[in-house]
Amino acid sequence: MNTSKILIVVVLAFVASFVACQGDKKAGDKKPAVVKGLYSFGPELRSFIDCEDNSEYWVIDSAKTLELAYVNLGFEKPYTPVYIEAECKFVKSDTALVTGDYDSTMVVTKLLKISKQIPDGPCAQ
Repeated sequence: MNTSKILIVVVLAFVASFVACQGDKKAGDKKPAVVKGLYSFGPELRSFIDCEDNSEYWVIDSAKTLELAYVNLGFEKPYTPVYIEAECKFVKSDTALVTGDYDSTMVVTKLLKISKQIPDGPCAQ
């Protein structure tokens, strides 16, 4: 191969790897993020809807405080949405589990706020 063909192949390989790394930044991101949105909890559901972009995630409560705080709010029925602010990280959902229906799983590392009151703005339905 001549030099120009090699250069083109190298540039294309670089561009392809750059684009591949720019995929879903939330999934697989190791840095904790602070999210604000609506959390619903029940026997078969643990979901979060992000107020900013309306994305829906399966939730894993690694902090072991989110589910307890939700139950302590005293709802008569499960699945009632509440407003939360939480520190979390995002991982790819396991397609073999219930979480496979979600693009990403939100792993809560710290609950910052939980409230029955849903603030005005993008979270209000």
